[in-house]
Order: sequence, then structure tokens, then C-alpha cells
Amino acid sequence: MKSQNSNRYIVFITLIATLGGLLFGYDTAVISGAEQSLQKYLIDSLGLSSFVHGFTVSSALIGCIIGGAVSGLFSNNLGRRNSLIVAALLFTVSALGSAYPELLFFTKDEPTIGLLVMFNIYRILGGIGVGLASAISPTYIGEIAPAAIRGKLVSWYQFAVIFGMLVVYFVNWGIASGQTREWINDVGWRFMFASETIPALLFFFLLFCVPETPRFLASRNRNDEAFNVLQKLNGTKEKAESILLEIKASLNAPNRSGKLFSYGRTVIIVGIMLSIFQQFVGINVALYYAPRIFESMGAGQSASMVQTVVMGLVNVVFTVIAIMTVEKWGRKPLLIIGSIGMAVGMFGVVGLASFHVIGPSTLVFIIIYTASFMMSWGPICWVMLAEIFPNKIRGQAMAIAVAAQWAANFFISSTYPAMMDFSGALTYGFYGLMSVLSALFVLKWVPETKGKTLEELEGLWGEEEEEVASGGMSEARHS
Repeated sequence: MKSQNSNRYIVFITLIATLGGLLFGYDTAVISGAEQSLQKYLIDSLGLSSFVHGFTVSSALIGCIIGGAVSGLFSNNLGRRNSLIVAALLFTVSALGSAYPELLFFTKDEPTIGLLVMFNIYRILGGIGVGLASAISPTYIGEIAPAAIRGKLVSWYQFAVIFGMLVVYFVNWGIASGQTREWINDVGWRFMFASETIPALLFFFLLFCVPETPRFLASRNRNDEAFNVLQKLNGTKEKAESILLEIKASLNAPNRSGKLFSYGRTVIIVGIMLSIFQQFVGINVALYYAPRIFESMGAGQSASMVQTVVMGLVNVVFTVIAIMTVEKWGRKPLLIIGSIGMAVGMFGVVGLASFHVIGPSTLVFIIIYTASFMMSWGPICWVMLAEIFPNKIRGQAMAIAVAAQWAANFFISSTYPAMMDFSGALTYGFYGLMSVLSALFVLKWVPETKGKTLEELEGLWGEEEEEVASGGMSEARHS
């Protein structure tokens, strides 16, 4: 009975924490239904370039970089839970401000450079919320989850991201369905942004129902509180005492100052490169620009929205596959298989684009590409980032990795329109090449983390540094 109660408790607080992922997906994908209206209202009417359009579509990513970069400062000082509360408030402000950026300072239907700047400010605020949530939500789940099911629970975070995107695709589709393009350009896009206030406020209030993580509590010498949370999570007093002793031992480890490189540079580099490859394979181009991509294939406005929803459903299905297999197959095999599938999908698009073939076959290759990502790099990258960093440096190391991820995301997303203007085949060829390189990186550098406690994983990096110092890294560490 105690085990069942603890399992229910873990699921309950995990589901609340994953709402940070849902809002991550919702906030970043809501632009997909509104970007053409924004182009007409704030870009074309002011005679601005495609670069400005790309920047406006991607401006939230600037906030994501900021949010990711400061997430360590927030999580280490406010705690994991309170930092997520801050993120929920930022989501709410951004949703309302993006829907009506004219509030206080500007006049509706009179686009100006100042209004464009204000819109981007609101989007950046939401991006800061996304950056905080993207670093802290998986960290929170990783720190409360038992080792045997940690990969599965952290993978639910990515499911929530994709589910949030799918929800907003349906919301955008529902708002646009049966409406004229003029109505969408005038009012519809505002409803799309405003709809985010509902999940944002839900996230805010539910966070008051979850505890702080035991590892953060122990790091602040709040050992009684940490013990109580561990007992609820694990069901028995004996198990809670054992885990708390391991946590305290890792926090008090000799020769580990808590400085960023106190466990060596390799763990930091691996985290950063995992983040960069997750974005350089080009996934967010497919997500942010999905309706436009499908319209360029000859689909009408309504059909492109339907195809986007279909792609969202495929994403959900293959994320579930990752959740079901991550504890069986392990992290490393899934990443490599996904990289191969993404390369096949992207190079297939390149081949068709080279011969100016645009149609259902292109959609098939895009689905192969996105499905491969969703069963691998989508969820597993977050699992790895939540696992590989030692307790003492997890907050700051996660902040650097997530900031690098959002910087890479911004670069890829903001350069997409200009790259496509130059050459569609070369653009998708670049993403295919990055998919191949990501497979080689995982094969050579990324360790398997399945089934190990967070404290056991700290020994991996400690041993690795000793090997490097003595003249080389053991191949066993990369298999």
C-alpha cells in the first residue's frame, strides 16, 4: 500500500511539473498560426525585410536564452519549485501582452516600429519563462524520480512539450476554422496568443501543491524536510534514510568545490553539445514554420493546418514510443537510431527538392524526420541533461547547457527564411548533415546512464577525469 501511495504521489507531482513542458511547447508553437498575420500587420505594412520577420517569429528565443542562462541562479537561490512559479507568471504576462501589445502605449491598427518592439518584448518575457521551465522542470523531475523510472518520468516532460504544441495547433486551427483571412489577420491571431493564459494560470496554482526537491532541500541543510519528501516519494523510512545519506555524501564529497569545472570539463562539454545538436538538426524549423512549409507544398490554408495537426499527432505517438523504451533500450541506442532516421528524412527532402518535386512524398519524409526526432533526441536529450550533471553543479551546469540550446535554436530558426531564399535543398541538406554528426557524437562521447542513481553517475565523471589526467579516456566510458 505504501508503495502504491508513493507511486501515485510521484505521478501527481510529475504531471504538475510537466505542465512547464506543456507551456514550453504551447508558447513556442503558438507563433505558427499567427506568424503570417504578424507579417502582414507588423512587417509588410512597415516595409521591413524577411530578416526582421524571422527575428520576430524567433524573438521569444532571446528570452529563452536569457531564461536558460539565469535558471541556475533562480533554482539555486529560490529553489526549483519557486522558480517554476516565476516562470508561470511570466507565461501569463506574455500571453496577454502578445495578444494586445497596444495596451497603454499604442493605438490598435496603427502599426509602428515601437509597437513591433513592444510585441517582441512581450514575446521575450514569455521566452524567459520558457527558458526557466525548460531547465528547471526536467531538473525537478529528475531530482524527485527513483532511478528505475527516472528516464520514463523525465521523458514525460518532452511528451508535455509536444502535447502543448499539439494542443495549440488544434487551438489555432479552431480559431481559424471557417474564418476569413482578413478576420484572422485582424483579430484571430490575438485569440491565439491570449489562449495561453489558461494553462499558465493552471500551472501557477497547481505548483503550490508540490514540494521542493529533496536534493535542493539537502543542499540547504534542510534535512528534516528532505527526509519527509523522500519518505513520501519512496514509501519507507529506511529507503528515505539511505537516499538522504547518499545525497549528503555527494554534497560533502572531498575535492569537489562546487565550482563549474570541479568535475572536469568533459561533462560540461557533453551537456552543451547534446543541447546544440538537438537544435542544429533543425527540428524547430519544422515546428515553427509547419503551416508555411505545407502551404509551399501546394496545400491551401486550411489543408496546411490539418497537415500540421497530423504531424503533431505523429510527434505524440513517437514520443510515447520513447517513453516506453527508454528504460529497456537505454538512452544511447535511442539517440543513435533517431539520428539515422532524421538523416534519412532530411536527405529524402533534399533529393525531392533538388528535382523540384513537392507533394505527399515530401510530407512522408518530413514525418520520418520528425518521428525519428520525437522517439530520440526530443525526450532523451532532456533525460540526459537531467541525469549527467552532479548535484553540486547541477543548477549552473544545466543553465549553461539550456542557454546553449536556446542560442542554437535561435540561430537555426531565425536564419531559416533567409536560408530558404538562397536554397531549399542546401538548407535541408545542412540539417541532414547535422543529424549524421549527432550520431557520431553520441557514439564517441555520450555515456549510458540507464538504471543509475544521480549520485552513482557522479562517480562516472570523477573516474573519467582521472583517466584523462593519466593519458586517455577509456572506451568503456563511451559504450
